[in-house]
Amino acid sequence: MGVVAKRSSMTFYSDGEDHYSHRVRIVLAEKGVAVEIIDCKEGELPEDLAALNPYNNLPTLLDRELALFESKVMMEYLDERFPHPPLLPVYPVARAESRQLIYRIERDWCKLVDTLSEAKLGKVDVSEVERCRKELRDSLVAVSPIFDEKPFFMSDEFTLVDCCLAPILWRLPALGVELPEDQCKPLMNYMEQLFDREAFQGSLSDAEREMRD
Repeated sequence: MGVVAKRSSMTFYSDGEDHYSHRVRIVLAEKGVAVEIIDCKEGELPEDLAALNPYNNLPTLLDRELALFESKVMMEYLDERFPHPPLLPVYPVARAESRQLIYRIERDWCKLVDTLSEAKLGKVDVSEVERCRKELRDSLVAVSPIFDEKPFFMSDEFTLVDCCLAPILWRLPALGVELPEDQCKPLMNYMEQLFDREAFQGSLSDAEREMRD
């Protein structure tokens, strides 16, 4: 059965290649929110975006008079605005642990992904690119065994943490990061489970689909 769209007057300004935009699109798809997605790029932004977002950047989520321009704030807002299915644990300790995991993903992995993405624009030295690729690959290899313990990232349920990690894992081939299969079987199984989700497939932009064609 397909996801039933929930009525909304939302507009989402999204970069179809950006992993921060992608994480929010995953949440929107998981919640089945009816939203107008405007695909755009930095440097070619709609004129009305500057009036909505003081930083004039992506992603930006507009819900009636509310404009949000930080992806984690968007994800938590959507989880509270559309409570089912819940994407954060109910209890304060578990919620704090999930938020801490998202913080660690951003510190440990998102910065590496950002550098590798900039490298495609010729903004990063070759030596720095190789360092970032190796650090990201080695870090993912090291964390792979934890996926033998629970079906999702440190959780029995799909959460916002997975919404943050999935776009990074989807982009690995495009970033030139190849995982050793013999050391990453639990992580590979997790990735397959994530990518097979109906909402994940529905969240993909045309540019993201091409990353794994």
